[in-house]
This record gives sequence, structure tokens and C-alpha cells, in this order.
Amino acid sequence: MGNSHSYKTVFFIIGTMLAALAVGMIIPAIADVATGDEDWRGFLVSAAFTGFIAVALILTNRGDLPPLSAAHAFLLTGLTWIALAAFAALPLAFSRLDLSYTNAFFEAMSGLTTTGATVIIGLEEAPPSILLWRALLQWFGGIGIIVTAISVLPLLNVGGMQLFRLENSDTSEKILPRTAQLAGSIGRLYVIITGACACAYFVAGMSVFDATTHAMTTIATGGFSTHDDSFAAFDSAAIEYVAIIFMIVASLPFVAYLQITNNFTREKVRGFFEDAQIRMFFALVALCIITLWAYQIMAQVGGASGEGSGGESLRYAAFNATSILTGTGYVSTNYSTWGGFAIICFFLLSFIGGCAGSTACGLKIFRVQILFKTGWRYVRQLSFPNGVFIIRYNGRLLDDATANSITAFIFIFFLTFAFIAVILSLMGLEPLTALSASAAAIANVGPGLGEVIGPTGTYTSLPDGAKWLLAAGMLLGRLEFLTILVMLTPEFWRR
Repeated sequence: MGNSHSYKTVFFIIGTMLAALAVGMIIPAIADVATGDEDWRGFLVSAAFTGFIAVALILTNRGDLPPLSAAHAFLLTGLTWIALAAFAALPLAFSRLDLSYTNAFFEAMSGLTTTGATVIIGLEEAPPSILLWRALLQWFGGIGIIVTAISVLPLLNVGGMQLFRLENSDTSEKILPRTAQLAGSIGRLYVIITGACACAYFVAGMSVFDATTHAMTTIATGGFSTHDDSFAAFDSAAIEYVAIIFMIVASLPFVAYLQITNNFTREKVRGFFEDAQIRMFFALVALCIITLWAYQIMAQVGGASGEGSGGESLRYAAFNATSILTGTGYVSTNYSTWGGFAIICFFLLSFIGGCAGSTACGLKIFRVQILFKTGWRYVRQLSFPNGVFIIRYNGRLLDDATANSITAFIFIFFLTFAFIAVILSLMGLEPLTALSASAAAIANVGPGLGEVIGPTGTYTSLPDGAKWLLAAGMLLGRLEFLTILVMLTPEFWRR
């Protein structure tokens, strides 16, 4: 990868990101001062230490910065998220919650990757600064992954993301200016949508603090709540339907929103709803809600498990199905008591996720679509060996290299899932907990299944080794696996 001079850009940007994180720590400190809580000291100490490291990195790497190559972009992406999680954990470790650094790092990584898995019990008694910090981490992580998915991953040809390039250019040196320009546009849109969500929550009955924090974690599809019982603590149909709307909004491609807002025409709006992955996402949401609703009704008729009346069953099905599909991870009821069919549905939904270029996680809708198209083409080729079959996606011809990269990505996704699940089992976790924890981590969903980490549980009782492994899984899933795994190959460091 060249001499040490070529790393200047990487470390300079990491320093800049840490400086922004240090400034962000001041916001929860102010919240504590306003409410008379003493946890503000931990945030100021953390901000000072983080700021010191940030300034050191900036000053020692300032000057003429070399262009950011593809190899450096891989390195920068991985190191930035690790560094941010490591320093974001400090206020959590210094708080009166008395978290170990392992628990603090797990919580910080869960926040930044918008996973939503938590080790904190008694959120209602937690300092306001901690609740706000958790929400801010997810909010920052949400906008961070949008910018990464739109500007960096397509140029690096990661997992089929090359389908979403915004311009016909393979020049990785354009990553920095492209990212800066997109960050500004997306940031403004992100703030507007978050503000609209907060206002809707407030009108629906939340307090100002709850509306603000939940708006940030909803638009980030993160799932951190200010209550141990998540949305069940509010027990409000209005609040849940607001959440459903904005979870869906956050799971659609933000670049599609930008295209409409920059040039609002009827053709742009029609193109938005004719996009293959957007149509598939809406269809899948509707199918999941109807299926789970019908299942509950039939279960009640048969005298088995169910949830409330017909209207309440629809509400619970809609909220929890949307939450798990989008990777948000909010819960409004203990759906693990609905029966085996529902548990299997939620387990499968946790893998899928939303659209590319959104804050949602998982495999992404477009990869699932292309996997089926590739499989169907293979079946046709078996039937007609001399035939020539092509794959089109959104009206464009899909080349074999892109199809193969998506197939490889999905293979790596499930291979990693199996590997983490096996290691967790060897650590003593029972099978359901191990499987669902692995899926929840790499798909960045948050809650798993079972009594330990299910809808009403937390990850606090898991051994420390499991927490570090799951934190690594969260990072791998959020950064599309290949971004991190490519750095483990010797060839990467010889480039």
C-alpha cells in the first residue's frame, strides 16, 4: 500500500471524525447539567480525551493529503468505525451505570452500527445523557452508513453496490469530494425527516425528550429506546403507526429522495415507485403483515396463542413485522409467544432488511431479487443448454461479474452467520440464543429470540467473549462484510 506518507489521508480523516465525536459528547453533558444529573463529568472527560487524540491525528497528518485510493478507502472505512466505537464507549464506561468497558464497547458498537442490541437494564432510571447519547450514536451511524453506501461502496464494487453508482466513473480519487458533497445533501434531508418524525411522535403523545430520542433511532432504523419495554411502554396505537410510517421511510433509498427533491416532476415520482427494490419492499411489508395478522386470527380461532382483537392483532403484526424487516428492532409485545410459525417468520425477516442506500440493514432487497433472478436463469440454462439468457434489473442489463459478486456476498453472509453461531454455542449459549444472536448481530437487527435475548431480554448476561464476537459481527454486517474481510488478506497489504 505504499509508504507511510500514503496513510496521511486516512489518519487525518479519522482525526476529523473523532473531533466531531468529541463535540457530540458535549450535547449529552448539557442535558445532564440542565436536569441536575452528575454524569456530565464523564462526558466532559471523554470529550477532552477524544478531542486530544483527534487534534494529535489532525496536526501530525495535515498538509498535502494524497488522494484516497480504493485500498485506502477500505482501510479508512473499517478503522473509522472501530475508532468511533472505541471512543464512544468512554462516556458509557464512566457513567454511574457502572458498565465494564466490554459492555460499554458493545453498547457503543450496537449504537453506531444501528443494531439496537443492549446490555443496559433499567433504562427508565438511566441518566438523560446516556439515553440521549445512545440515540445520537444511532443517528450518527444512520447518516454515516447512507453516505458510505452511496459514495464509497459502489466505487469499491462491494457486494453488488456498483449497481448504484451515481456517475459513470471508476476513479476512486473522487471518493472524498463525492462524499463531502453527498454528506451535505443527505444531512439536510436527514435532519428534515428526523424533525418531522419527532413532531409526529410528540403529537401522538410522546414527551419532547422521548419524541426526540425515538425520532433519531427510528430514522436510523436503530431501535434504541428510553424504556426497557421499548414501545410496549407507551401502549399507543397512534405512536406505533407513526413509527411504522417512518421506519418504512427510513428503509427506502435516500438517493431516490434526493432525486425527487432536487427536481420534482411527475416522471421522477413515477420513477420512484417503479424502482424494482422499492416495489418489492412495499410488497414484502404488506405480505408479512397480512401473513402474521392472519396467523394470529387463526390461532385465536383455534384456541391457541394470539394477541388481542382483530384490530389489535393487525397493529401488533404491522409494527413488529415492519420493525424486524427494516432492522429497527423496536418491540411492542413479546412476539416470541405467538407460536413456532411466527418465530420462524421473524427469524427469516431479520436477514432481509430494506433497500440499498437507506439506513436499513440486512442482505438488502436488491440482492434477494438478483439472487432469485440468477437462480432462475440457471434453471432455464439447464432446461435449454444452447439458450442465451440475460438478467435485467431496473431495465438495465446485469453483467455476470455483478451477479457473481452478489452471490458471493450472500454466501459470505450466511457463512459468517454459521461461524458466529457455532462459536457462540461453544461458549455455552443454547442453540436458539446462539442462532438468533448471530443473525441479530450480522443483520444489525438487535433483539433475538428466546428468553435471554428475545423481545423482552437483553444481552447483559452473555459472556464477555460472546459480546466481543457479536460486536465484530455487527461491524461486519454494517460495513457489508467485504469492506472488512478484504483487509484480512495478505494481497491487500502488498498493494
